Amino acid sequence: MKNWIQPGEHLTLTMAAAVAGGAGVLVGDIFGVAQGDAGAGEEVVLVRRGVFELPKTSAQAWTAGAKVYWDDTAKVVTTTATDNTLIGAAVEIAANPSATGIVLLDGVIR
Repeated sequence: MKNWIQPGEHLTLTMAAAVAGGAGVLVGDIFGVAQGDAGAGEEVVLVRRGVFELPKTSAQAWTAGAKVYWDDTAKVVTTTATDNTLIGAAVEIAANPSATGIVLLDGVIR
């Protein structure tokens, strides 16, 4: 196949702002977890599929399988759809309150 480029599960993108390795990053409609640190204008690899422990809205209880969204303003995962980007599903129950949740990123752009 002459037009195939890559699987797309790991994308190297230029960051608009500094990012720390392990942080969630939204570039347009592409969400991933940064593999390393990068400054503004630098490239970093974003991992778009897999299971990650990510910061969540503390005052939410999650059920396994619930849709989760990225709140790019607060830089947390939430179950609130309004004004946020769907990134995947909760893998485990998360208590209210709790600082993190286990998230399955499915790699789909929405």
